[in-house]
Amino acid sequence: MSKYQLIATTPMGLEAVLARELKNLGYIDQVVENGRVTFYGDEKDICRTNMWLRTAGRILVKLGEFEARTFDDLFEGTKALPWTHWIPQLGEFPVDGRSHKSQLTSVPACQGIVKKAIVEKLKQRYNTEWFPESGPRYVVEVTLLNDIATLTIDTTGAGLHKRGYRKVATEAPLRESLAAAMILLSRWRPERPLYDPFCGSGTIPIEAAMIGWNIAPGLKRSFNAEDWTNLPPELWTQTREEAYDLIKDDVPLNIIGSDIDQEAIDIALSAVKNAGFSKDIKLELAPVADISPEGEYGCIISNPPYGERIGSYEEVERVSRQLGKVAKRLRNWSHFIISPNKNFETLFERRADKKRKLFNGQIECTFYQYFGPLPPR
Repeated sequence: MSKYQLIATTPMGLEAVLARELKNLGYIDQVVENGRVTFYGDEKDICRTNMWLRTAGRILVKLGEFEARTFDDLFEGTKALPWTHWIPQLGEFPVDGRSHKSQLTSVPACQGIVKKAIVEKLKQRYNTEWFPESGPRYVVEVTLLNDIATLTIDTTGAGLHKRGYRKVATEAPLRESLAAAMILLSRWRPERPLYDPFCGSGTIPIEAAMIGWNIAPGLKRSFNAEDWTNLPPELWTQTREEAYDLIKDDVPLNIIGSDIDQEAIDIALSAVKNAGFSKDIKLELAPVADISPEGEYGCIISNPPYGERIGSYEEVERVSRQLGKVAKRLRNWSHFIISPNKNFETLFERRADKKRKLFNGQIECTFYQYFGPLPPR
């Protein structure tokens, strides 16, 4: 198998979490940049990282990088890349584009140039003037940054946060990859209780259960590259079989979610069932002021409602104060809360032990981390 330069994308703020995931999978040689981690792998690694990465957005194959100050530079640089190794004669190859701080500012024009250059390269290989694009999908992206063009092909398709268990969602749901990142940052372990008092669609409890049982997040979904001619189907079959073998569904879980909205609980119940945790995740209808989680040394991990998205600012302040009162009752618990509210610590009545800037969609938030004592050995 050949080695390729691969790029795992991620939302801003999660680069270090993604880099740690990749290291845990054995990918040590990596470069961490804003919104992405570059590493090396072969065809099997394309399957494996799509299947296992919880905080990544997509896995891209990097075809090449070159200076492009003119359209001629962009055309010739693109044409020189090994497109025929990836795209078959019937392949569909739409082109997406972005440009930042570069002389080539017209993204549609750059997309057109890249498309034309790829067509010219494929003409030479397949000896034809017309490509029906009726086969597997190879989404090409041209990114221009400081006059450097980077050309990639997306192996993933629908973003990796789409695990497949959430058919319906509440308003402003937490993205699955961000929920997984919050859990990974908390260093929660399945032997500890976990409680989410604003569970909404159930994303945090489900992601925690998947981590607790070591279930690969991509196990029940498909990927664009599954149809690619140079990634044999047996690679995907083998990757899935290995993932099934690594599931630890004999580990007991103590995971509970609650919400004040019955519709949210109903949606969460459906997602929990789709994810296969009907007997292992408990959901309750309860306001945050009334929660009383059982167990010692547990973790509250939650995404309370935001003023920008759901409810009024008065409600946001009220639930923040209530979370602070809950924390005073649960002195041996750890608390991990994501919020855009800069005044959260004042309302919670305690300074966070650690803070981290994260983005929930386009909203800049802070992940407030309050560490309780660790369970005794």
